[in-house]
Amino acid sequence: MKAVAEIQVVPIGVGVSVRAEVRRAQDLIRESGLIVQEHSFGTNVEGDIETILQVIARIHEVLHAEGTTRVTTAIKLGTRADKEPDLASKLR
Repeated sequence: MKAVAEIQVVPIGVGVSVRAEVRRAQDLIRESGLIVQEHSFGTNVEGDIETILQVIARIHEVLHAEGTTRVTTAIKLGTRADKEPDLASKLR
């Protein structure tokens, strides 16, 4: 099933700046093969719902393995039964 989502990853417990951890999460999203639109407070993605959920799990696994104590992710996930959702139509 195709979906669109907004993913906002918030690393906690790594100090004042979380830039490196957020960049790592962005890299993992880009590597997933999803269609990606980054913005100042998160990342919009388009693709298979299973891939979206897998990349979110992967972000948590990788950030924890690399030393981030806590990771919180806010997700807005949308699917449709009448047609395939896509990011481009959200902007029209």
